[in-house]
Amino acid sequence: MANPIVGIFRVKELRERVLFTIGMLIVFRIGTVLPKPGLNVSELKYYFNTILSSSGSSNAIVDYLNFFAGGAFENFSVFMLGIMPYISMSIIMQLLLIVFPSLKKISQEDGGRKKIQKWQRYGTVVVCLIQSFAVTQYAKYIGAAVGGIDKLLYVSMFKFTMIALLTTTTGTMFLMWIGEQITKRGIGNGISLLIYAGIVARLPKAVLNLISEMKSGSLNPVFVIIVFFIFVAVIAMVVFEQQGQRKIPVNYAKRVVGRKMYGAQNTYIPFKINPSGVIPVIFASSILTFPMQIAQSFGGGGARPWLDAVASALSPRGSLYNVLYVLLIIFFAYFYTQVSLNPMEIAKQIRENGGSIPGIRSERIEEYLTKILNRIVLPGSLYLALIAVIPSIIVWAFKFPTSIAYLMGGTSLLILVGVDLDTMSQIEGLLKMHHHEGLVKRGRLRGRNL
Repeated sequence: MANPIVGIFRVKELRERVLFTIGMLIVFRIGTVLPKPGLNVSELKYYFNTILSSSGSSNAIVDYLNFFAGGAFENFSVFMLGIMPYISMSIIMQLLLIVFPSLKKISQEDGGRKKIQKWQRYGTVVVCLIQSFAVTQYAKYIGAAVGGIDKLLYVSMFKFTMIALLTTTTGTMFLMWIGEQITKRGIGNGISLLIYAGIVARLPKAVLNLISEMKSGSLNPVFVIIVFFIFVAVIAMVVFEQQGQRKIPVNYAKRVVGRKMYGAQNTYIPFKINPSGVIPVIFASSILTFPMQIAQSFGGGGARPWLDAVASALSPRGSLYNVLYVLLIIFFAYFYTQVSLNPMEIAKQIRENGGSIPGIRSERIEEYLTKILNRIVLPGSLYLALIAVIPSIIVWAFKFPTSIAYLMGGTSLLILVGVDLDTMSQIEGLLKMHHHEGLVKRGRLRGRNL
C-alpha cells in the first residue's frame, strides 16, 4: 500500500497518463525497425554490420546519427530522421523571432503563438524533405559498396527517392504528433521522452558490445572499470548541476486591493545554475547533425572530395567538431536563457506588483538581474560543455568504441538524467495532489523546463 510505484497505478488519472505514454513509446520503437519499402534489408544489414564496422570516421558519423534516431538510421526506417528536423526548425524559428521584430510582434498577439507553431510545422516539412533527399544519396553510396544499387533496391532509384521523401517526412511529422500527444495526455515532455526512449533502447546492445570487446581482448578491463567510475561521476555532476540554484530575495510591500489589505511578503526568484537544462546540448547537436548528414550523404564515394573533407572534419571524433560543439552549447545556453528568463520582463513584473530587491534601486533591477544571469550562465554552460565532450575524451584516451562511449556518457547522460528528473517531478506532483506519498521520502524534486 505504501509503495509509490503501486500508488502510481492506484490513481486513475496518473495510471492513464503513464499507460498512454508507454503505449506511444512502444509505437515509436516499432516504427524504428520498419524499413522503407523497396529496400533489400539483408544487403543493408551486411553493409552496416560488416563493411561499415571496419571503417573509421564514417562509422563514427553513423553512430552519432543513430544516437538521436534511436537506432532507426541504420535500419533506414520510416523514423530514421527521428525528431531532429523539428528541433532544428525550432531553433531557426527562435532565431527568426529575435532577428525580425515583426515576427515577435505577431507571436505576442492573440492567436499569434498558434500561427508561429503552424509556420514551424511547415518549416519542419521543408527540412525533412532536404534531409530525406540526402538519405537517397547515401543509399547510392551504400549500393556501390555492396556491389550495385540493384542489389540494395527492389525498385528504380527514382521510385525509391519518391518513397523516401514521402515516408521519411511522414514519419518525422508523425513523431512530432506523438510528442505533442505525450506532453498533452501523458507524463513528461513528449519530444524529450522520444530522444530518451531511443537512447535507453540502445543501451543493452551497447553493453553486450562492451562485453564482447572485453572477451576478444580489444578492451583492457582496467580501462573499462575506470570509464565506469567516470560515468558514475558524470551522473553525480549532472544531478548536482541541475539541482543548484541562486536565490534572489524579493520583498513585496503592503497593498490594498478593494477592501482587503494584503500584508508584506518575502519571497525569492530561483535562478538555476543551468536555467536551460539540456536544451543547449540538444540544439547544438541538431545544428551539427544537419550539415554532417548532408556532407556524408552527398560526398560518399569520392565523387565530391570537398564534401568528403567536410564529413571527415565534422566527425564526432574530430577536434573541429568538439570545438564547434562547445561554442554552440555556450551560445545556446545564453540564447535560451534570454528567451525563457527575460530580465526586462521579470523586472517589470516585480515593479508592477510593488516588489523590490533589497539593496537594489527599482530602476536598476533589470541591470542587476542581467548581471546575475550572466555570472550564472557562463560557468553553467562551461560545465555543461565539459560533460558533453567527455565521451570524445574517453574515445581518444582509452580507445573506447564510439557507439558505447556516446551512449553511456556525456550528451546521453545529460538527456537521461534531465528527462528522468523532469518526469519524476511531474509524477511526484500528481501523487501529492491525490494525497499519496511521493517517489522520494527525503528531499524535493524540482521541475525542469525541457
